[in-house]
Amino acid sequence: MRVLVTGAAGMIGRKLIARLKAEGQLAGRAIEALDLHDIVPADCVSSPAIHMSIHVGDLADPGEAERLLADRPDIVFHLAGVVSGEAEADFDKGYRVNLDGTRRLFDAIRLIDGYAPRVVFSSSIAVFGAPFPEIIPDEFHPTPMTSYGTQKLIGEALLADYTRRGFFDGVGIRLPTINVRPGKPNKAASSFFSSIIREPLAGREAVLPVPRNVLHTHASPRSAVGFLVHAAGLDGAAIGPRRNLTMPGVAVTVGEQIEALERVAGNNVTALIREEPDETVWAIVRNWPTRFAATRARALGFTAEDSFDAIIRAHIEDELGG
Repeated sequence: MRVLVTGAAGMIGRKLIARLKAEGQLAGRAIEALDLHDIVPADCVSSPAIHMSIHVGDLADPGEAERLLADRPDIVFHLAGVVSGEAEADFDKGYRVNLDGTRRLFDAIRLIDGYAPRVVFSSSIAVFGAPFPEIIPDEFHPTPMTSYGTQKLIGEALLADYTRRGFFDGVGIRLPTINVRPGKPNKAASSFFSSIIREPLAGREAVLPVPRNVLHTHASPRSAVGFLVHAAGLDGAAIGPRRNLTMPGVAVTVGEQIEALERVAGNNVTALIREEPDETVWAIVRNWPTRFAATRARALGFTAEDSFDAIIRAHIEDELGG
């Protein structure tokens, strides 16, 4: 089996690649080759059992997607994208990367005769917009209130239509906010959700830009990779024609995040969180969805943590050696 990962240099891409190399198989088949694509070289250790090819380029450029598909990968993980805050700040860049790059990849697959791979597309709960019910059902209509959410929703519609036409076999997974993200803060509006956990655990101060009563749904990077791997092996008939699935997660307020951090690491750690309102971040976050039923995804076997304490412990185990 050959597997293509776009956005391979990103956090989730790196963790997905590490799992694929460690397990050596996907959807019940041995992985023989991995094609890793991003705008910068993916930093990963070679594997003696899997042939790995590093590709650098912009998916929105003519011919780039065709080059990646020359060897007809069996499974395509499309993770490449510009994050929420950056897509909102730079309208042209957001649409070029999140929409144009996606369309070029999907069309390049469409135009290869006799080729219909499984495509796993990383979407986002940003496709939903306020006002929200207390628990958002699978049937809730997506009405994004950001450019990022709009770009992801268009990608979802393309994925469903291209699957309906038989050009590929697609699965879209709407990721909740991934927490705790390792490394440094990025330009995602959601970055603070991780910062207020990650930085205090490392002995550094963190800034909280929104009120403590903000309610949001989270899953760990470990769960995010699990979602992708599970989606790769799902029976298309079991999914049905509605190919975009809202993933499960843990819904907590920011205050409850901080309480969980205190339970796991102590109040000397939570003392490093400083509240400093940021109207730019708040303008984006206040329109985000809160709690999801994720009924279809759970019925199809997708799983996530059952508490925010477990998310923090997953970060400590995976990133801090705890």
